Amino acid sequence: MRERARDDSPMTSTSEAEPKTNPPSTGPPRSDRAQTPDKPARPRKPRDKAKVEAGVLLVERWIVAALRKRTFFSLGELNQAIAELRVRLNERPFRQREGSRRTLFESLDRPALKPLPAERYQYGEWKRARVNIDYHVQVDWHFYSVPSQLVRHEVDVRLAASTVQVFQQGKRVALHPRSAVRGAFTTDPAHQPKAHQRHGGTTPGQLVQRARALGPAVAQVAATIIETRPHPEQRKNSE
Repeated sequence: MRERARDDSPMTSTSEAEPKTNPPSTGPPRSDRAQTPDKPARPRKPRDKAKVEAGVLLVERWIVAALRKRTFFSLGELNQAIAELRVRLNERPFRQREGSRRTLFESLDRPALKPLPAERYQYGEWKRARVNIDYHVQVDWHFYSVPSQLVRHEVDVRLAASTVQVFQQGKRVALHPRSAVRGAFTTDPAHQPKAHQRHGGTTPGQLVQRARALGPAVAQVAATIIETRPHPEQRKNSE
């Protein structure tokens, strides 16, 4: 079944009370990897993230404005200038309270920091697809299996650089290595119906031999089907 493109925006509902987001991303989503809650802001609602907006304004005044008349000839030179001004900004004393941003970071944030995950986060793209009758979904011109119970259901598929994950109602139901072979099939035997699992070791020659017991014409039809069907499960279903 042809896949349908999905909006990559993190929000699917702008409700302030109960904002809804897209399904989890590759493995755990980025927020789960960082063990932090997700609270997306609504579009064009700067008050939803007032502290973030105030921080952006502060950086514009103390860093961007300070560098607006300087000329840089490399990205490294620019980054060095920004780093120097950032240190000055973070060490600048507060006006109405003791300490600075640096002292607050050292006393509050640093003790709560946790190690980064061992694996790098992988960017992925979401697509929605319907499970075909052969319990595969077509994504990026390749077919990936899902549990056979999900035939004709709609699922969410996340394509990362090296993996393909399939979610149904927010629960991951399939994980495959990503393949660039167009028109080919990637099948997990655990996704097959029990009838298909029982015949999983049947070779094309055995199928033709069984058909020959019903007559030479039947054997010829079976051989033709095997030659024209690229995927083994399609051959068995036809048989």
